[in-house]
Amino acid sequence: MTRVAAVDCGTNSIRLLVADADPATGELVELDRRMTIVRLGQGVDRTGRLAPEALQRTFAACREYAGIIKEHGAQRLRFVATSASRDAENRDEFVRGVLDILGVEPEVISGDQEAEFSFTGATKELAGRDHLAKPYLVVDIGGGSTEFVVGDDHVRAARSVDIGCVRMTERHLVRDGAVTDPPSEEQIAAMRADIDAALDLAGETVPLREARTLVGLAGSVTTVSAIAQELPEYDSAAIHHSRVSREKVREITDWLLRSTHAERAAVPSMHPGRVDVIGAGALVLLSIMERIGAEEVVVSEHDILDGIAWSVA
Repeated sequence: MTRVAAVDCGTNSIRLLVADADPATGELVELDRRMTIVRLGQGVDRTGRLAPEALQRTFAACREYAGIIKEHGAQRLRFVATSASRDAENRDEFVRGVLDILGVEPEVISGDQEAEFSFTGATKELAGRDHLAKPYLVVDIGGGSTEFVVGDDHVRAARSVDIGCVRMTERHLVRDGAVTDPPSEEQIAAMRADIDAALDLAGETVPLREARTLVGLAGSVTTVSAIAQELPEYDSAAIHHSRVSREKVREITDWLLRSTHAERAAVPSMHPGRVDVIGAGALVLLSIMERIGAEEVVVSEHDILDGIAWSVA
């Protein structure tokens, strides 16, 4: 066993996994897994820069994670940064801050690398489940981008497109500096058109309709599963490998896009940092299911973070 630490810093959240990994058996024993909403990508789509307050929130989370990594005695650490820091003009400031705190330089990876990690993390433990037909389509709906990966035991094709839940919210659902509560039909239609155009783009590279099993990753998907199950609180064990039908996803998406901030915040499994962006994330998921004709989505709590940990091990 090798004790490893993996950090995934995305547009909306930063997450840590500390685990013991055994590459010989394919076993990953989780010691600590946590997530902090830092909204690193705040305003990036509009300004092209990481906001000072967003950087400070991210660095505060890094300092907390540094203590946890030291406490567990992880032998290796890999820090991967995704969409927001890939796009920002001032990403050097972000890189210096992480290096000072954690002692490693964040790797601002490409969308293709991001997709590879997501696929490995999501499917490594599905191999023995014969009832799940291959090929898989792994969909990782992040804050700034969504990754599409089709593969069997290995990746066949991958594409990253800019339709994350934060980016879609900021692009279509914000008026006068605030999220519309609830959005208008015109706003929703414009967002759906943007998502459909991105799916066209993804389909040029990834054979979306060849997939036999849709696997959904990240907070938008797991939150939809929690709502579908009417969980009294967020429960990773109940969410991991749950299945949600397309009709249920449509019902939840319709409600989220009609609801007010207060109504969404009252959902017991809803993270406060997702209240304003969950409607956009759910619409991305629904649009994907409609496009490929998926009757259900298999929800995975294991994702790019687990893929990063395996790459370290």
